[in-house]
Amino acid sequence: MVCRAVLVAVVALLAFPAHAEIVGKARVIDGDTLEIAGQRIRLHGIDAPESDQTCWAGATEWACGREATFALAYETGMHWVTCREKGGDGDGGAAYVCTVGNRDLGARMVGAGWALAVGGVAAAYAGEETAARAARKGLWRGEFVLPWEWRKARTR
Repeated sequence: MVCRAVLVAVVALLAFPAHAEIVGKARVIDGDTLEIAGQRIRLHGIDAPESDQTCWAGATEWACGREATFALAYETGMHWVTCREKGGDGDGGAAYVCTVGNRDLGARMVGAGWALAVGGVAAAYAGEETAARAARKGLWRGEFVLPWEWRKARTR
């Protein structure tokens, strides 16, 4: 009977693998990337401008990438961040849904206009992106190159 119980437990563990969870104080790398305990964490379902990316409001160029980085730093503050592995980041690494308390950092960044909803979860943040765009928040207050297009142009 004990052997059967052990076998059932092993099969259950193999069928439902645990997703990695990382908890700690975060250092912000850019508008969609954190570091906790030395591990880089890419936020799942969003893409923000790179730290050195610029945007335009009329004829004025402004440091939108730096502002997106500051926005994520504001959201994390000195709070503990909990990140749960959600899937791939498109570059072969893992992506995580990270929260401070019950606040989803990806939803907050998209809702404030500092990141775009991307990938298969774009629908999850579509409402936040629509509202940010309508209110001309963050990136939406002017013109910008999509972050993935900006990165692509920089690698040519």
